[in-house]
Amino acid sequence: KFQFELLDIQQLNSRLFAGDFDIAKTSFHAALKLTKSTVVLPSGSALGFQVGPLLLAAQADAVPANGSQVTLCPGEDTTAALLFQLFYPETTQLRHEVFSEIMPALQRREADFGVCIHEGRFTWEQAGLSLVEDLGTRWETETSCPLPLGGICARRALPMDVIGKVQSAIHDSLQFALADPGAALPTMRKHAQEFDDNVLMQHVDLYVNDWTVDLGDVGQNALNELSRRATAVGVVTGADPNIEIFAG
Repeated sequence: KFQFELLDIQQLNSRLFAGDFDIAKTSFHAALKLTKSTVVLPSGSALGFQVGPLLLAAQADAVPANGSQVTLCPGEDTTAALLFQLFYPETTQLRHEVFSEIMPALQRREADFGVCIHEGRFTWEQAGLSLVEDLGTRWETETSCPLPLGGICARRALPMDVIGKVQSAIHDSLQFALADPGAALPTMRKHAQEFDDNVLMQHVDLYVNDWTVDLGDVGQNALNELSRRATAVGVVTGADPNIEIFAG
């Protein structure tokens, strides 16, 4: 039996750090810091090409370049924040907001830049904002790997058979939803930030793929690359092992 809590991604990250959850969806940035206490399940991850966060600007032609500018990120342990630190180190002040507040804050000119995730990838033009760079495309160009955004982590302290049963349940749930996408729409409508069905299904088509069903060797290689780059800029230490994918 599961008890569910639906939270913002940084809230999930923080609560997982606090030890509140046995199983949690988490940013792979956070997972890099939790490798000693968690494993990543093979199913349930967001990893792929053309799925990355977008760096948006409040004004056209603006570029992160000086310390007086402010960039909004969706949480200090999110992969989106890690990508900004990898590609734009020490360029602007960082401020963290709930992801759904970033585009409205840019529209109000309360910040210069924002790293946009989730449904906002499809609606930023309608919001009158300017695209600085697709951070996922840059990752793909530099690494030739799909971008690992987040996955489902389980505590190593759980019995192996329990982790295996959870993994099987998530795998089977994904297979069910992929076979009948419409069956998941009522739940998505209830919890989504964007309520247009076409946008919701664009979101699913973008973030749910074969690697969501099973990370496999490609997923492990992408996670190793993320770990290497995060270590190189000091976000994680070389003493932390690579992310382990649960093998049953």
